Amino acid sequence: MEATHPHYDKLIAAARHAGPATVAVAHPCDRNALEGVLDAANMGLIKPILVGPQDRIRQVADEARLDISALPIIDTEHSHASAARAVQLVHEGAATALMKGSLHTDELMGAVVATATGLRTARRLSHCFVMDVPGRAEPLIITDAAVNIIPTLVEKVDIVQNAIDLAHVLRFDPVKVAILAAVETVSAKMPSTIDAAALCKMADRGQITGGLLDGPLAMDNAISPEAASIKHLVSPVAGRANVLVAPDLEAGNMLAKSLTFMAGASAAGIVLGARVPVILTSRADTVQARLASCAVAVLVAHSKLSGARILGG
Repeated sequence: MEATHPHYDKLIAAARHAGPATVAVAHPCDRNALEGVLDAANMGLIKPILVGPQDRIRQVADEARLDISALPIIDTEHSHASAARAVQLVHEGAATALMKGSLHTDELMGAVVATATGLRTARRLSHCFVMDVPGRAEPLIITDAAVNIIPTLVEKVDIVQNAIDLAHVLRFDPVKVAILAAVETVSAKMPSTIDAAALCKMADRGQITGGLLDGPLAMDNAISPEAASIKHLVSPVAGRANVLVAPDLEAGNMLAKSLTFMAGASAAGIVLGARVPVILTSRADTVQARLASCAVAVLVAHSKLSGARILGG
């Protein structure tokens, strides 16, 4: 039986209240991808436009007994063309979000970041997991776990700002950002601790806005008030963080998956910093996680349309 995640229920309800976003779905050519699209459409979260080889999509739907008769399909030859055409729909104003189908993430993101035809903004693209962790009073954002492999300090500034802006869309109040490392003291031998200290000072100087930052913080000191107290760490963030910034992709990815597969958490994934939100789902995602990913994208898309200074728009 699939575990319930009440924070996701609230996100989904908020997105349904806001109204569906039109989503270009790039290359939904397997059962998993089509089911995710239909689930979100039937919930009233999205209005999908399927972009891919029409005959193949219909064959998959027929074999899986999925009714896609009400969904528009834009025919393309292959996955590369599907990604490019989905991005073009955003340029044309026909879609306000993108969704990954059954193509590889790198292929979709390649179209998003293409110099002449992509969806870049002044912001660095970054990935956030919005996690519903059992026992927590609010969702938890983990970044970056899927896009930036070994981010520089300059890139981390955008990674942090993207996460803070997302936290505001999700109504975190206040936004408490922990810059993670293995220890809570600055060490010249550990570059992640130096980056953490620099990011906090940049926030003090207004180079990062909208959130409370502290770091370096080890994981226990970031989320456990008891651990922070034992280490005599006094700040609004220590022990109470709702945004965790990993030092690199490997650490962020392992953290998110450890919470998912060992602590019963669920992870909704989204890429930020482009002109529109990009929904990334995994074959291992639960139905509720896929719906939550769509819900987060819908809320971000509506924030952009409202003219807010959100996520690089």
